[in-house]
Amino acid sequence: MDEARLIRTVRLRAVHRYWRPAWSDEENRRVFGDQAASHPHDWRVEVHVAGPVDPRTGWCVELGALDRAVAEATRGWDGGDLNALVPEVARGEMTPSTENLARWLHARIAPGVPAPARLVEVRVFESGELGSAWPA
Repeated sequence: MDEARLIRTVRLRAVHRYWRPAWSDEENRRVFGDQAASHPHDWRVEVHVAGPVDPRTGWCVELGALDRAVAEATRGWDGGDLNALVPEVARGEMTPSTENLARWLHARIAPGVPAPARLVEVRVFESGELGSAWPA
């Protein structure tokens, strides 16, 4: 059976900052520069799902289920502070880089994608010029 890739895009505006709590203020500013201060982005999240095309619906994934999985993973992000909303970032275990956020979202969205479809990739862009994909 033929497979297709469906791409769902979500846009939101959220703030974040690069900051390691174990580091001094000076070290954070030296490593992260201006990015150590809270700043907003117009984020774009792309969720790529692949699977066989159902001959009855013409879909490779039930869109409602995919949207629920994406909405759950990004709950509160629009208008929010990613440093507070992503538990690993709030605990100081990870920085909210596009690389880390793409990996984090992939792990949370994948279980919500109904078989036989599968999550292939998550892309996170903090601007039109900078983004990351997981897996690479």
